Amino acid sequence: MKGSPLFLCLFSTMCWMNLMLTAGNRIFHFGPCRVSMSVTEIRSGFTAIKANIQARDPIRTLSILSYPHSLHKVKSSDRCCIAHRLSNFYVDKVFRHCKTEDSYVNRKISSIANSFLSVKRTLAQCHEQNKCLCGQKSTEKFKQILANYEALDVTSAAIKSLGELDILLDWMEKSP
Repeated sequence: MKGSPLFLCLFSTMCWMNLMLTAGNRIFHFGPCRVSMSVTEIRSGFTAIKANIQARDPIRTLSILSYPHSLHKVKSSDRCCIAHRLSNFYVDKVFRHCKTEDSYVNRKISSIANSFLSVKRTLAQCHEQNKCLCGQKSTEKFKQILANYEALDVTSAAIKSLGELDILLDWMEKSP
């Protein structure tokens, strides 16, 4: 199978991370939901591949996450909804379609994806408990992000979204 090595890498990395202690993790508050994650670890992996990923992005006139101020001025009550939708978006769309011929870059993407899987699970539980409600503004903001993504072909959109990961991480770190 063509995707087997990447799946195996994702699976083994996920198992390894589950065995590790949570040292270096920080608790983020997205509305009433709390998520433990190591943004430092994600940033480190992203920084290692950022130049490579952004060099692959041929479209400089469009932004997926910051058009127009998609993540700015999100109400505290809507932060969980946006974080939940974006974690699903990155795991289901971005990381799934962001593959390169460079095994080092693919390993870093896999590591970042595994970190997002954990966030996705935590926010899904919160959402299932009706703590993570989606207001009209957050729904509109996410629809705009999705429209920006879908305006491009799948591979270009995935590369661009991964190249903008620092925008998302900055937003997460500004969490009250």
